[in-house]
Amino acid sequence: MAALTPLLSSTATGLCVTDISKRFSDVQALDNVSVSVDVGAMLVLLGPSGCGKTTLLRIIAGLERADAGTVRVGDDLVVGPKVFVPPEKRRIGMVFQDWALFPHLTVAKNVAYGLTRAEVNTGRVTQTLALMDMAHLAQRRPDELSAGQAQRVALARALAPQPRLLLFDEPFSSLDVELRVSVRREVADLMRSLEMTAVFVTHDQEEAFVLGDQVAVMKHGRIVQYAQPAQVYDAPQTPWVAGFVGDANLIRAQCQGDCATTSLGPIPLRQRRDGPALVLARPENLRLAPGSELRVTAVDFYGHDTTYRIRPDQNAGREAELLVRAPGAPRYAVGDAVQVSYTGPPSVAFDLE
Repeated sequence: MAALTPLLSSTATGLCVTDISKRFSDVQALDNVSVSVDVGAMLVLLGPSGCGKTTLLRIIAGLERADAGTVRVGDDLVVGPKVFVPPEKRRIGMVFQDWALFPHLTVAKNVAYGLTRAEVNTGRVTQTLALMDMAHLAQRRPDELSAGQAQRVALARALAPQPRLLLFDEPFSSLDVELRVSVRREVADLMRSLEMTAVFVTHDQEEAFVLGDQVAVMKHGRIVQYAQPAQVYDAPQTPWVAGFVGDANLIRAQCQGDCATTSLGPIPLRQRRDGPALVLARPENLRLAPGSELRVTAVDFYGHDTTYRIRPDQNAGREAELLVRAPGAPRYAVGDAVQVSYTGPPSVAFDLE
């Protein structure tokens, strides 16, 4: 994409959402949700379908009314007791899942939609399209664009009015895998170069970790963890979060101080703990070696790494199944006898369910 344009980089502001609740009939869509985003930062709302993340995004945008709570965009209260600023007055841009381009308008006219004549006359459309490396396509219509180009036009249209905040609702879900990876990288780089405050909604853990400075993991209308991506992955607060954001082996252990004794040997702990627990062992933190009690039951080769499913020999008294990830090509085959040990950093422990 083109170099940063100062015209588009000076309007971003922060976001503060406090105790937002929303009920639809007998469904509590949001239950006292609070998040904040610093100026120029990117927050990702991550969770399964129906967890409330899109409802929260729509309340921020002004497309839905909250039952309780407040939303501030910069210093402006846009949602609060007896306060509801219409969406067109919030200066918030939104990129939708299906892009919502007007099929009968050219690229340039799609980007100009919503701008005043004076803003168009300043060259705002041309400047924004140049920022997205799309100026040469200004006279094409949406059906003449590739999926990636259409995504860039939708982003250009959201940027053209100089929003204070950008919202993205599953913006890459309709792209194929290869294009999704490249486009989301471009969008993340652009947002950071513009120092634009942004909120993304996704159910994709990998996407959340690539995009987010902070990740808010949602379940049943609540935020169950709110932290930097590495913290969410390395130190999930619940077994559910551990499994939702990545592959997770949860191993029975007896903890004493900063060490957990498990069937795989000792596992160091991030926090001191005593008594029985479940300890998280990510597949990439386990190592295979020739052994006797465990057997390889499945091998999946992905090019950059290989995953193995490991089960005990009958009556061996070990974990029911383990997932192990190792770099490179397979070194073991189905049926091989192996042993597994933990080689990762200090991990987290959970109460027995």
